[in-house]
Amino acid sequence: MRKKLDHIGIAVRDLESSLSFYMKILDATLIDRYTSHAKGVESEIAIIDLDGERIELLSPTNNTTSPIARFIKQKGKGVHHIAYKVENLDDAIIYLKAQGIRVLEDTLRTNKHGRRLIYLNPADTEGTIIEYCDYPSPKI
Repeated sequence: MRKKLDHIGIAVRDLESSLSFYMKILDATLIDRYTSHAKGVESEIAIIDLDGERIELLSPTNNTTSPIARFIKQKGKGVHHIAYKVENLDDAIIYLKAQGIRVLEDTLRTNKHGRRLIYLNPADTEGTIIEYCDYPSPKI
């Protein structure tokens, strides 16, 4: 199964400060910024382009239930997840399960840009939070 790095998700405490750093110091371009109140997301998200690579800055909107808030509380700010684009997410899930890799079923969703995604269980990925995704509709 072919995979390609899609983006890196970075947990941040202050989205404004982080955007300022990435845009002014690293010369990134803001592609989109939105808030997701969906259960299991509850974050403000900024998608930036850095020389053709995508980075998602993720800031919690709910310090009690947001997984980003829990991540920051446990591990501090920094790289939250690495996302890999697959040709077909449904086929990838079947393949992962056949290999004994558990997926976090409750994370399966489609974001506002049409990206379908699911997270793999970090217990099965050497502790790294990994997202698999596909783009049934055009990528932004």
